[in-house]
Amino acid sequence: MDKRVLGKSGIEVSPLGMGCMGITHASGDPMPDDEAASVVRQAHEMGYTFFDTAECYVGTCADGTEAHNEDVVGKALAPVRDEVVIATKFGVTHVPDKTILVDSRPEVIRISVEKSLRRLRTDHIDLYYQHRIDPKVEPEVVADTMADLIKEGKIRAWGISEATEEYLRRADAVCPVSAVQNRYSMMTRWNESLFPVLEELNVAFVAFSPMANGFLTGAYSHNTRFEGAQDYRDGMPQYTEEGERRAEPLMRFVRELAELHAATPAQVSLSWMLEKKPYIIPIPGSRKPERLLENLGAAEVGLTDDEVAKIDGLLNGLDLMVFGGHTVR
Repeated sequence: MDKRVLGKSGIEVSPLGMGCMGITHASGDPMPDDEAASVVRQAHEMGYTFFDTAECYVGTCADGTEAHNEDVVGKALAPVRDEVVIATKFGVTHVPDKTILVDSRPEVIRISVEKSLRRLRTDHIDLYYQHRIDPKVEPEVVADTMADLIKEGKIRAWGISEATEEYLRRADAVCPVSAVQNRYSMMTRWNESLFPVLEELNVAFVAFSPMANGFLTGAYSHNTRFEGAQDYRDGMPQYTEEGERRAEPLMRFVRELAELHAATPAQVSLSWMLEKKPYIIPIPGSRKPERLLENLGAAEVGLTDDEVAKIDGLLNGLDLMVFGGHTVR
């Protein structure tokens, strides 16, 4: 399986990573720890080497206790730590009304990195993201803190989630940024404006929600009943009758391509992304090993340049809503 590179860090990863968020956070009640760890381990056995988590991916179990995503990922990957690349994030706290608090002060980052190292059962983090831009802290201050953590061996490289061009340039000038992690899918393409900057600075694009929170799999509809307050997909615009109507021409074409390539709609949506740019690394997530295996198979679909162009042309002509999903992540 071909590898992809996390920008100027030179760190190589599988062409798709596993987004681990949903096993404890935002996709219903958390999975039991042992079951969740088993899913992550199985992903590694399939060929995934890139695993994405965050300090704030925490869910509430039925007994009222908290399930920390980093704990699960650390437990699952400890036996194969030298074979995997772990990314985690700092600077965000979720609050009950589905909004977030951001805090990227250096002293807070210092506390966060130590907690993440303990939960992940490791002495270093491969890729450490600022989870969201903090308007109260200048990018140069954050970057300077990252430079210190790299010198101390606590992290190997750093990145920014939901990065803007200005913020990225200012941060990169102080401490080279290896990756941005922004939302990207066939239905959420506004971050394509960053591509020239990423190419100029040699920064990887790690794409979260690459299947529009599951919509592009074709497995969910406006009739789907998600799992209450802990499943953030409930109420997203794509999961409405109007959203489905607007997306139907796209989904029809995706299904046609899937049939042509003996693939699934999910694999086509991921293959489109992989073929667009060699530095794009999607990180779809699932609780189901069979879905993780299906996702990884997207690397073998091989949409042609003409097919990618036809998809882009169709997308440019569609009256799509802003399929951003919920802003909380």
